[in-house]
Amino acid sequence: MPPELSVIIPTYNEAAHIAGLVQQLRRHAPSAEAVEILVVDAASPDGTAALAEAAGATVLPAPRPGRAAQMNHGAAHATGRILYFVHADVGICPDFVATISRAVAAGHPAGCYRFRFDSSHPLLRLNSYGTRFKGLMSRGGDQTLFITRELFSQLGGFNERFVVMEDFEIIQRIRQVASFHIVPESVLVSARKYEDNGWLRVQLANLTAFALYFLKVEPARICRTYKALINHR
Repeated sequence: MPPELSVIIPTYNEAAHIAGLVQQLRRHAPSAEAVEILVVDAASPDGTAALAEAAGATVLPAPRPGRAAQMNHGAAHATGRILYFVHADVGICPDFVATISRAVAAGHPAGCYRFRFDSSHPLLRLNSYGTRFKGLMSRGGDQTLFITRELFSQLGGFNERFVVMEDFEIIQRIRQVASFHIVPESVLVSARKYEDNGWLRVQLANLTAFALYFLKVEPARICRTYKALINHR
């Protein structure tokens, strides 16, 4: 019998986080058969793939780097009824299988969680509060994304032209054809991007990327601009 959920995690140099995430997913799954965990690794030189496999995940080498391409590759190999896309540095909701299954059963074939940062900084708490609202600018890949296999196939998966903004782009397409549900529980998100760059710099980079996206600027230019504004570990 196929699993209820296929968790798909795109990785590159996530040795510090991947084993803990895979162990967390295994610990909170109602049974080993209920969840499959697929780590799609883009040839990380830091040992991410070996750590993921040792923790209990199935590791798939990415045909090419880029989160959209990696997540599509994972989806092509997944066997679950529901696909659940998770970033490597996210702490998942302990009741993730039940809450996602209930949302789908209630007529929401796709959705995400709210999030909270692993930081008590007041401005990051304000960012977290905004994720309870429905606006597209309150969304992001850090909130994780669940979607039924049927709807994902109907949409043709992630648009691989987008190296950044791929999550926003697919959510926009989901909302044109189906109900998108925000689960009223939170996942825990790393604040490392804000710690490395400062709150204002990250906000300006995000707003710039959104402006370029809504102006329909070429995805490669959005990526170049965003990466020039933000330092990434």
